[in-house]
Order: sequence, then C-alpha cells, then structure tokens
Amino acid sequence: MKRDMDLVRKILFAVEELPPFEKATIKIDGYDKQQVAYHCEMLYQEGFIKYYHGETCDNFDGVLIFWVADLTWKGQDFLETIRQDTLWNNTKKAIKDKGLPMLTSTIGTIATAFITAATEGVTNAI
Repeated sequence: MKRDMDLVRKILFAVEELPPFEKATIKIDGYDKQQVAYHCEMLYQEGFIKYYHGETCDNFDGVLIFWVADLTWKGQDFLETIRQDTLWNNTKKAIKDKGLPMLTSTIGTIATAFITAATEGVTNAI
C-alpha cells in the first residue's frame, strides 16, 4: 500500500481529538479500515503516536480491528507544523514543484521554512 500523507495528516488530527490515555478505533471519511490501520501502524512505528494495536483473523485478509491512543511529542510538533490548510497546501506544492520526496523530514523542513519566512515578516513589521 502506498503511503498517503493527506491521510497521515487526517489521522493525526483524529488522534489529537481522542481523550488522553483512551484507546479507540478511528474512522476517516473516504478511506477504508485497512488504509487507516496501515497508516496508524506506520505512525506508531515512526514515533508519532504512542499506541497502536491491530488484530487479524486467519480467515480475514487484513486488519479486523485496531486501536490507537495519544500523539507523542514528536507527533504533536509535526501536526502543529502542518496544521494550517494554507501552509499544508503550500508545502505539498513546493515539494511537488521541486520534485522532492514526500517524507516527513522534507515536509517538516519545507513547512518550517514557510513558518520562518512568515515569522521574519512579522518581526520586521514590529
């Protein structure tokens, strides 16, 4: 399955909305359970979410049920970097226009560059 960074962002928003320390299954409109579970597991492996558990059944092809809980500090920071829709869309466009890989590190670098440029504009205006 191909990684979908728009889905990653939506999952991070959904996990952020969960009550602290509560394990839950999340649903994302437009995506099936397998896609969401796969991306949640990747987010867990990368250290963006604190908890992931999936269960399968021998006669079922894929995840039958899964639970997630809580963003990590790293997950919170990444989400905060890409929270604003305009910044997210500009970041994706810059990555595509430059032919760069859609990696979390690349996203973070480009988004941070946009944030830094905006911050410099604000501080120069003060």
